[in-house]
Amino acid sequence: MRHSCQAPRGHPRALAISRTNFDRRVRRVWRSPCTIQSDKALSPLLSHSDTVPVVGLEPVVTRPPVAMLSSTLFIGGCTAGAIALVITGRYVALPVWLLAAEVFATILGLFVFGSFRWQIHKNALTYGMLLVVIATFSQVATSTWHVEIAQHGWIAWTQDHLLTFRGLDGLIHADTMLFILGLTWLVSVIAQTRLLEGITFFVLRRNNGAILPTVVAVTAVVAVASGILSGVSMIGLTIRTLVIILMLAAAPVSAIRYAVMVCTAVTTICGIWLAYGEPPNLIMRANLFPHLDDLFFLRYCLVPAIASYLMIAWQLRKRLGGRRLDLDTLDIVDSKVADVRFLQAARHGEVMTPIELVEGHADALGDHTEPVLARIRAGESLGLALVHEDVEVDVRRLLLGHFVSDELADGLDRHYLYVAAGRDEEAFMAELAVEEVIEATSKVRRRAQWIGASSLAPFAVLLILHAFNPGLPLFFASFAAFFVAALGIVRIPQMRALAFREAYQEYAEYYFLFPLFLSITLLTSAGFFDVMRTVVLRGIEVLGQSHVAFAQFAGSTFLSAILDNNIVADFASRGLFGLDTKVLDYFAMAQIAGYALGGCWTHIGCAQSVVAFAFIQRDVDEHYTPLQWIKEMTPVIGYTMLLLGGLIYLEGALLRSL
Repeated sequence: MRHSCQAPRGHPRALAISRTNFDRRVRRVWRSPCTIQSDKALSPLLSHSDTVPVVGLEPVVTRPPVAMLSSTLFIGGCTAGAIALVITGRYVALPVWLLAAEVFATILGLFVFGSFRWQIHKNALTYGMLLVVIATFSQVATSTWHVEIAQHGWIAWTQDHLLTFRGLDGLIHADTMLFILGLTWLVSVIAQTRLLEGITFFVLRRNNGAILPTVVAVTAVVAVASGILSGVSMIGLTIRTLVIILMLAAAPVSAIRYAVMVCTAVTTICGIWLAYGEPPNLIMRANLFPHLDDLFFLRYCLVPAIASYLMIAWQLRKRLGGRRLDLDTLDIVDSKVADVRFLQAARHGEVMTPIELVEGHADALGDHTEPVLARIRAGESLGLALVHEDVEVDVRRLLLGHFVSDELADGLDRHYLYVAAGRDEEAFMAELAVEEVIEATSKVRRRAQWIGASSLAPFAVLLILHAFNPGLPLFFASFAAFFVAALGIVRIPQMRALAFREAYQEYAEYYFLFPLFLSITLLTSAGFFDVMRTVVLRGIEVLGQSHVAFAQFAGSTFLSAILDNNIVADFASRGLFGLDTKVLDYFAMAQIAGYALGGCWTHIGCAQSVVAFAFIQRDVDEHYTPLQWIKEMTPVIGYTMLLLGGLIYLEGALLRSL
């Protein structure tokens, strides 16, 4: 519906706006015919006949409540078990297979006690079991460390393994984990500049509101960035950005949920094209250096990453094809989402979606909470949803102030009241005042973005130097880039605190890996992986290289689905030592493809799937279950597995022809 009202005469900005553009700015959905009398009288006069149905609701699946087992009791039991093993070892040497069983039980326990009703905190599980593993290792018959200590003593061993960076890197992948820490800080800082939101809405406008080409283009950018800046750091921002446009387009819950799940595949499988994007890639690179360098990942992993992305884009076409967002109906808060979210971070030290805001103020909204949420999920803006549900003026302005800024709350509320009542001229004037403040914020945001982009220069330079001089620690690159990027927000205290808080929360997901890395290092010292290498060589003799490569691909996929793919990468890659260089590269490619693919299959396979599953349960569908995740993800995994399997056999044929 078009309106004939025009911008107020004489206003310097209104004179520059054409009739068509003005109509586009003031046109809104969900209007109710009413007459404005006063701010307090506006809302009650709105019609209640335009109640918005909840879009895309599905039958509720009841989930039993999660029961957390005591971490203290578990660690206490592990301590008692470790003491018993040490005492037993005084009388009889413990076998290496027991050590391997304990490590595998730890890894399997992450799945068992992280997926069902009875759960244990993963940090308690891994650190508690580390006590058992260390106790067993100390009582095995022999290991390289036992020999080293017998020959040189405890002091020399401690100096070599605990008091040097090289020693710590060998124990717990210190360089890799510090590099990931720097990347986490870097991406968290750049994320505050709302770069991805700006790109998304730019592409959306170029596509005239078409959802599918916009999502495909944005996920392509994310796929490339995930290979450089870590998919783990990219996924949270990607999810929130895509959810914004899908909710504005009133997409059903199933489509939103699927888009969130696809973000896992984009940031995991499509990020394997460089060593620095995926933690499993970094771990394999550290274990198999110097055989795996940057050229290896470009040679062997770039094509699988591109092929996987094309498969994902084809799957998206089925879910999002034909959907479109009417850009004419977007108000200033929705159309300027990058600036609004930058303002949220700068003023309030947090960034949230309208749904998160409403749920966070459920006490103030009372019975209005669910109807407001229903309207937002149907594509209505926050302000109009509050007005149409007759929320008290003080509560409306409280929420608008927290969503944008307190000084704009009154103007925004008045704007939405005028829009809902069909008073377009007054709505336009109120919007102009708000837009001036947002435009001023946009200048600060663009400056921060340029500084953030410039941080990639030292990042790239130090990565190149590291390639030529492996003795230069890898983490220097990510830390240097972080320090440069931080200059863009260092004078914004709320935003600075938010960046560090988000980085801390993200990196905390890696704490459980340290004891597992140490446990696998102990297995290596005990000679367990010599046996694995023998099995691989025997398999090549019997089955041939291609079948063994596919078996490693399939095995890595399955294990990464039920375990964490970082651990599977550290575990399986150590069995490739001593192979011919070409065969090692070939098998490493198969394993990398499997880690990435399997990590997406379940809700715990990789850090990205953990983040995505938690987001779905918190913000999209609180009744969503792990089995539903597997069911919806299996078609994507199946098609991609066939594609990657074909590439693995093709690579095997090329290897045989050489």
